[in-house]
Amino acid sequence: MLGIYTSLTHQCFGSCWQPWTLFSLAAKMVLPECGCCAFYSFLEPQFKPIFLGTVDPRSEMARFRRVANSQKCVRTGGRHNDLEDVGRDLSHHTFFEMLGNWAFGGEYFKEEACSMAWELLTHIYEIPQDRLWVTYFGGNPPEGLAPDYESRDIWLSLGVPSSRVLSFGPSENFWEMGEIGPCGPCTEIHYDLSGGVGPPQLVELWNLVFMQYNREADGSLQLLPQRHVDTGMGLERLVAVLQNKRSTYDTDLFSPLLTAIQQGCRAPPYQGQVGKADGGHTDMAYRVVADHIRTLSICMADGVYPGMSGASLVLRQILRRAIRFSSEVLQAPPGFLSSLVPIVVETLGDAYPELQKNTTQITSLVAEEETAFLSSLERGRRVIDRTLQQLGPSHLFPAEVAWSLSGNLGLPLDLVGLMLEEKGVQLDSAGLEQLAQEEAQRRSQAQQAKPAKKAELRLDIHALSQLQRQGVPPTDDSSKYNYSLLPNGSYEFGACEAEIIQLYTLDGAATDSVGGGQRCGLLLDKTNFYAEQGGQACDRGYLICKGQQDVLFPVIGAQIYGGFILHEVIALETLKVGDQVQLHVDEEWRLGCMKKHTATHLLSWALRQELGPNTQQCGSHLSPERLRFDVATLAPLTSEQLQAVEETIRVAVGQDKPVYMAEVALELTTQIPGLRSLDEVYPDPVRVVSVGVPVAIALAPTSQAALQTSVELCCGTHLLRTGAIGDLTIVGEKPLSKGIVRLVAVTGEQAQQARDVGQNLAQEVEAASARLHQGSQNVVEAQHLSKAVGRLSDTVDTAVMPQWQRRELQAILKRLQRRANTAIRKLEIGLATAKSREILEKHPVGPFIVDTVPTESLSDAVPTLTAETWASAVCSHMGGKAWGSRAVAQGSGNTSDLEAVLNMARAFALNQQ
Repeated sequence: MLGIYTSLTHQCFGSCWQPWTLFSLAAKMVLPECGCCAFYSFLEPQFKPIFLGTVDPRSEMARFRRVANSQKCVRTGGRHNDLEDVGRDLSHHTFFEMLGNWAFGGEYFKEEACSMAWELLTHIYEIPQDRLWVTYFGGNPPEGLAPDYESRDIWLSLGVPSSRVLSFGPSENFWEMGEIGPCGPCTEIHYDLSGGVGPPQLVELWNLVFMQYNREADGSLQLLPQRHVDTGMGLERLVAVLQNKRSTYDTDLFSPLLTAIQQGCRAPPYQGQVGKADGGHTDMAYRVVADHIRTLSICMADGVYPGMSGASLVLRQILRRAIRFSSEVLQAPPGFLSSLVPIVVETLGDAYPELQKNTTQITSLVAEEETAFLSSLERGRRVIDRTLQQLGPSHLFPAEVAWSLSGNLGLPLDLVGLMLEEKGVQLDSAGLEQLAQEEAQRRSQAQQAKPAKKAELRLDIHALSQLQRQGVPPTDDSSKYNYSLLPNGSYEFGACEAEIIQLYTLDGAATDSVGGGQRCGLLLDKTNFYAEQGGQACDRGYLICKGQQDVLFPVIGAQIYGGFILHEVIALETLKVGDQVQLHVDEEWRLGCMKKHTATHLLSWALRQELGPNTQQCGSHLSPERLRFDVATLAPLTSEQLQAVEETIRVAVGQDKPVYMAEVALELTTQIPGLRSLDEVYPDPVRVVSVGVPVAIALAPTSQAALQTSVELCCGTHLLRTGAIGDLTIVGEKPLSKGIVRLVAVTGEQAQQARDVGQNLAQEVEAASARLHQGSQNVVEAQHLSKAVGRLSDTVDTAVMPQWQRRELQAILKRLQRRANTAIRKLEIGLATAKSREILEKHPVGPFIVDTVPTESLSDAVPTLTAETWASAVCSHMGGKAWGSRAVAQGSGNTSDLEAVLNMARAFALNQQ
């Protein structure tokens, strides 16, 4: 699963449930409001935190009881992978829109879920009942799971004939998110495409999942503390049913794309054929291209770009698969694929405005990737054709070649398999599996060579459930904001008095006491430690116990789980539940995080000032040492832009602007122009951080402050004035994927040190340039200077210095290196020429020459006469061949007149002078 995003969510906190009403044919949904419902449009992760009990109790999500929504779904990997099926049949997609309704904590369960689904399909949508079939979970004895007769009986009571109520095993009717996590039996509603003519042709329409279990890391199933309902119905399949189409590709969600493909390619019109009936795989190609361009557009609009790892790598594979089918099967002209992006935007842009906002960037990226991959595809095709010419008629295609095509040319293995399948050739799948196993073994060995990760302390779903049953309130961490700025510019951090509520061992077991240097988890009623979240590293420090004032218990971390903050503590002596403790944060560490976090907000604001208001933050992380900031850009930042960003921040720092923080109702922040927030769940009330402008003014309905300064939703700890940042410089950049760059920055004294290093290196580069301008008297001196330039280049590449300056010095050093190498070649040519003439004068006759030659004269041969060229000419004269390098070569041949050959060699060399 690349990712699941919620776009349109209908939240109902009362007792009603309103069904969906489909009001158009272009994937737009209207969710009716009622007296106890609210309608929102936002992006957020799926509701897994609710299932696991890890949802922040202060967040809006924690109050969800019933939800109806439409989600963007991409299935291309892991347990739910549809990629290889796309195009082969008429129903699978990599991207689709999932309609769902949810009930949390037993708000309603099987009977209500089945009844509402049946009512919606048969009464609201008026789908004939005799075309609907249902399945239910038939049990799994090895895991002690009984058949779900409750669901079966509900369907029978709703009037579904027993002949159309079927039971299946866990692979069909037990739904799991992944290898671990919430899961449970499901009942599915299927639609019969046959219409009563011939045997049933069933396609799954709606899956109703009853979350009752959690799959543990050891593979066992444990009951969830609460039961939930999670249903999913594919919009594309629903539209096909309502429009009376046999295929999702025949609906108006796809017909504009198929028409555009036919108009832009040299392929016959789309016929909707599959399998053997689809001659030349033309219709399959239509479906692949149409599906994939939707997926590519949606993912890029949400900030996922083709790249080299994770979701970005999968997206690149989808893109290359689409390019291959469009160019080879459909005979599309170069650049064709990117021309389909506006069609996707026209079809889905009203439902997903982010498509309209990013049309230009998506089109450009697809075009660039298409140009690059077409070259690799052409090379791969030639390799395949050449390999096939060398194979016998019954031979398998070598696994090593396929593996090389994947690793060296970037052709996905499934794409290689398709190319071979179209030629009627089988791939050596056993050999390919062996290569994959060897690669996995190498990676495993490399992983084992790394230091083993320490055991992770965490509160799992069962521990959280136990705390909730006991009525333990979430940890009060408001004291983390309890600090002040003193007149002398230093910060004062208050201590926090707390009580130990629970202790946990490394294996997650609750215990009443720990000691003896044991690493343990500590749950308190309140804390002043910042738990890692929002990209900010957690606090560290120590605590002391009443009665043990001379014993410091190190606190090495803090994590948050469902509102409970778990402290990782080294129990040097005994700690017990009920102990009263006093917590002290590491003030230097905390202040370092505060500086970096406020600097991160200024960096985000400065980037928007320089690159435009639509510049998107794609992630960040900070610690006292440095900060990183991932940003989506249409093009790499120039040196001038980097300098401008730094200067904007330095001005704000120099002005020592006040930093205002206040908690406000979440709804007050939704309509503020320019307000920066990320696609995550925020608590309500939410904390707003504003630089230079009081929060109340920044959030005023007519305020433009958020467009002119940094105003963000943030739970982190910040400076109270910007001056303590001191300075900021960007010291590194790294492309994460197409369109996303990671910036690394340092602040304060580190930033000044980086600038000093940059200045010193600039002076060294200037000195090297002056030395090179003076020229060298001999080869040795020139070589020393060239090596010095090389060492200086290595230093500039790795030094912690301003990135804009690094770029400038790298460009200068590259020019200096070329000049140094040119100077060496000229000196060596002169030396080699002089030495050659000296040797020839010294040995005017003879079948061969034996003499000493200085190494300087061998490092570069005369450009017009290399050793390899000379030897080849001589040996070819004798019917032989030669090999070697520019400086040294050897060869063989046959002749009855050696003297004539030597004369020819001398003449050839003299003619090249």
